[in-house]
Amino acid sequence: MSADAPALARLRLVLVVIARNEAHHLPRLLASVRPWVNDALVLDTGSTDNTVHVATACGARVAHFHWVDDFSAARNAALALAGGDWHLVLDADEWLVSGGEALAALCHQSPDFVGQLRVDSQQASGAHTSVAPSWLSRMLPGPVRYSGRVHEQPQHNLRVERLPVVIGHDGYLGAALASKSGRNARLLQLALTDTPDDPYLWYQLGKDHDVYERYAEALSCMDRAATLLQGTPTARQPAWMHDLVVRSLHALKRCKRHAEALQRAEAQMAAWTQSPDYFFALGDLLLDWAADEPARANELVPLIESSWQRCLAIGERPDLEGAVAGRGSHLAAGNLALLCDLQGQARNAAQYRAWAAAWQAAA
Repeated sequence: MSADAPALARLRLVLVVIARNEAHHLPRLLASVRPWVNDALVLDTGSTDNTVHVATACGARVAHFHWVDDFSAARNAALALAGGDWHLVLDADEWLVSGGEALAALCHQSPDFVGQLRVDSQQASGAHTSVAPSWLSRMLPGPVRYSGRVHEQPQHNLRVERLPVVIGHDGYLGAALASKSGRNARLLQLALTDTPDDPYLWYQLGKDHDVYERYAEALSCMDRAATLLQGTPTARQPAWMHDLVVRSLHALKRCKRHAEALQRAEAQMAAWTQSPDYFFALGDLLLDWAADEPARANELVPLIESSWQRCLAIGERPDLEGAVAGRGSHLAAGNLALLCDLQGQARNAAQYRAWAAAWQAAA
């Protein structure tokens, strides 16, 4: 044991949450994290429900903050009050799925890096719910603070390390999503007034439009982000470029701009040869085109089939930003089964369905 181990053992890990009208979510979050942290601080930003009482009853410290349309201001106020050596920053609609032991172990590690956690966001996908993982910097050394009015980011020059911790998130479902409609878009517009050439803000505004099915507006914003990044070497492009490309193909499909989407896809293919999400979106785009123009079906069906087969050949890639679980396995196999049904290939359809069922059972 190193000489400084006794000191490190006394390091404090504090959960830090900003919340408003989250009485129904907080018990789940606080119960999931409480065994693994030394303390929990909930900063209330103006609740009119039972948030404060619930947070206190669940054992959290509660403080109050006057909301000023700035997530960084609220997060930084909460961090200053938390006073931990390590800060675990989560939202009320999130919860710890696994990895509590890895969190507790940080009390014996020097806070000289920023920890990324895998956040699995549930989202509606037709009649089903899919999961999109993102690696987010949510474990912060005590002095680290945020910047940015919305989609705020921690500011630091420390190394970043991925931790074996999984966080669940259901804020993109149903009433929770509807309740946030317009909030982030308004804040992003305000932020872009200050920094109009920030590609990340344009991407986030495009993503917000996409989530709320404003596809033409989404494309305009995501194209603006891509234009601002033109000339950036591939190795230096942000991780979210993958999500931008895939969402753009989906938005082009929804806008019925099939030919343009295919041209873009072909131009970008070399960069995404190992992305099942890219090929899944490509197959989906081509299927929509074939449905709209049946005369093209003979030309497009082989391309659709090869796209989804490519998904299976690649497999799952949860490390890619915006990846959706299943696009490298059961979702692609299910689509191939339906395609085989349409072509009268019952044996192949049965095989793909068996694979899809096996993947889902193993998930």
